[in-house]
Amino acid sequence: MTETSVDDGVLSRRARLLGPTYHHFYEQPLLIERAEDVWMYDREGRRYLDAYNNVPILGHGHPQVVDAICEQSRVLNTHTRYITEQPVQLAEELLGTMPADLDSVIFTCTGSESNDLAVQVSRAATGGSGFIITDCAYHGATDVLAGMSPEEGNSLGAGVYAVRPPLRPGDGQRFAADVSRCIEQMRAAGVRIAALLLDTIFSSDGIAAEPRGFLQEAVRAVRSAGGLFIADEVQPGFGRLGEALWGFQRHGVVPDLVTLGKPMGNGYPVAALVARRELLAEFARTRKYFNTFGGNNVACAAARAVLRVIRDEGLMQNAQRTGAYLMEGLRSLAGRGAAIQDVRGAGLFIGVEFRDGAAQGADASAEVRRIVNELRARGVLVGATGRGGTVLKIRPPLTFAPVHADLLVQELERAIGAC
Repeated sequence: MTETSVDDGVLSRRARLLGPTYHHFYEQPLLIERAEDVWMYDREGRRYLDAYNNVPILGHGHPQVVDAICEQSRVLNTHTRYITEQPVQLAEELLGTMPADLDSVIFTCTGSESNDLAVQVSRAATGGSGFIITDCAYHGATDVLAGMSPEEGNSLGAGVYAVRPPLRPGDGQRFAADVSRCIEQMRAAGVRIAALLLDTIFSSDGIAAEPRGFLQEAVRAVRSAGGLFIADEVQPGFGRLGEALWGFQRHGVVPDLVTLGKPMGNGYPVAALVARRELLAEFARTRKYFNTFGGNNVACAAARAVLRVIRDEGLMQNAQRTGAYLMEGLRSLAGRGAAIQDVRGAGLFIGVEFRDGAAQGADASAEVRRIVNELRARGVLVGATGRGGTVLKIRPPLTFAPVHADLLVQELERAIGAC
C-alpha cells in the first residue's frame, strides 16, 4: 500500500520540544489534521476509519457536545467552591444511571485521578493497604497507579498483588480462587486488604466478557475479607458494551466505588468517582479533597451532553447491534484461516487474539504488530492489547455502523494475507 508521509518538520519539532515520554502509534507515524464521526483525516486528505479511539465515544466532533461546550463557556466556567447548578445536574443524571447504593459523586479531570482517589478512599474506609489487580492491567499514570499498571512494564507497588485475568469462558472459578489465594498471602504477610481493582472488560489484559456474572465469586471473596470492589469503568463504561451503560452491570454486582474517565466528555477532560456515601464520609473525616478543574461548568455541560446523546440517539443499542454484526464477521473470518485463535468481547469492545505461527512461523506478538501497521496503511486504525500484545483491540465510536464493520473485516482479511 502507498504510505502517506509524515511532515518531517512536525515530527522533528515534536521530538525536540516535547518530553521523551511522548510516543506515537504505528511504524509510520500518522499526522492527523481533522476528524469527524468515525473518520480521521491526514494532511493530504486521506481518511482513516477510527476503530480504536475510546475518547470520542459519540464520534469525533459531535455537534451537541461542541455546542454544549461553547454555550457554557460563554456563560460561566468556575470551580465547585462556588455554588452552581451544573455539577448538581450532572450528579443527578449520572447517579440516575447507577444502582441506588451508589449515591455520591466526586468530579475529577482524568481516569487516573479517579482511580487514584478510589485507592485513597478504599484505604481510609478499610484501614487496609493491600490491593488485587490483574497482571496486565492499566489503571493510570499517578505514582500509586503506576504500581498497579503492569501493562506499562511497571513493577508492582507495595501491597499490590496480581492475578491472571479470566480471558476464557471457563476461567471465572479459577480467577476467584486466585483472588482468594492473594487474600491468604496478604494475611500471611500481615497485610490487610483494601480493594479489588478491576477494569470490567479487562481492556489491557486481552478483553474478557463471558460468561456474564463471572466476577461475582471473586467480589464475594474480597468483601468477606473486609475489602472493597472498585469497578474501573474508564474504558468499558458509557454504553460501549451494548447491554448496559456500565460493565459491572453485566456481572450482576454492585461495586463499592466506580471510576469514570476517558469518554465522559467526548474529548473534553472530565472524569468522576461514584461511591457509597458512607465511604466518602469516612475518607472526608481525615482527608480533604479539592480538584480545581474537576466538575467545572464546561466539563459538566460536556458530560451531560454525552449522556443525553447516548440516550437520545440509541447508541448503546447500536453498540449491541453493530457489535454483534462485527463479531459475526470476525468469527467468520477466523473460521476461514488459522491465524485467529479467538474473537471475544461485548458491544463495540472486541478483541481478536492471534496464535503463534500464523505467518511464516512468526510469534503472535509480531504478527499483531504487522497487522496493526498493515491496517493503518489500508486506512483502518486499531490497536493491540494483552500480554505481549497478541490481541487486536477494536474499540470504535458508538456511531459505528454495519458498513464500517464490513470495511474493517474486509481490510483485516487482506492485512492477514499480506506478506
